[in-house]
Amino acid sequence: MRRALGLIAWLFLVAADEPVLVPDVSQHDVEIVYSFTGVDLLLFGAILYPGGHVPDGRTDIAVVLKGPTQSIMVREKQKLAGLIWANADSTRFRSAPSFYAIASSRPLSDLVDERTAAIYELGLGNIHLSPASGADPDAQRRFETGFVDLRERTGLYVSRPSSVDIRQGVLYRARLAIPARVPIGRYTAETFLIRDGKVIAAATRDIDVRKSGFERFVANAATHWPFTYGVAAVALSVVFGWGAGALFRRI
Repeated sequence: MRRALGLIAWLFLVAADEPVLVPDVSQHDVEIVYSFTGVDLLLFGAILYPGGHVPDGRTDIAVVLKGPTQSIMVREKQKLAGLIWANADSTRFRSAPSFYAIASSRPLSDLVDERTAAIYELGLGNIHLSPASGADPDAQRRFETGFVDLRERTGLYVSRPSSVDIRQGVLYRARLAIPARVPIGRYTAETFLIRDGKVIAAATRDIDVRKSGFERFVANAATHWPFTYGVAAVALSVVFGWGAGALFRRI
């Protein structure tokens, strides 16, 4: 009991000396069904300042939405004899986010320096991919740039500078879109309070993206009973093929 009271007192002291973020999201659970076309998430919250006094000067917000990490093999293609594209060099990233989106109240280059951006993974060029291979630095950077560019073109990596709205230095909000084709799992929405080039507060909220209805049944069957799922898929293909053939013979 005394430890609990001491911890509460310590938290109040910290809150009295430093600003605190109170974030939230419009949806904590995103269900994917057959008609799912994506969803717009509203990330909003408040900044609690010591004594309720909003300091002079500008305070900025950056919001990062990340999907579960994946192990990804990236292959580089080369043209052989000027005719055929073939796989050449490759590398593996051990913990690449399956989805990454960032919104900020100003361009990131105006908010933090390169070191701070790298520490907090602020920006598409600062995502920690954890390369597994021992490729030389130049080749590694080439693979990282190509991978991020590919994810950006498919809508899985997004950067939206100057899209966070801050009202009276206290309330903030931003919108980030989750596209239709995203992996399921636990997503994290990280909010960073930035002032004078430093991150002075941070907070996290979790979002669950999961399949629902028949899609969830199919995903569970493929994961927990792969042999039965495979046999059933082949059987259904044969039945539908036979049925289509019989129908066309009658026409």
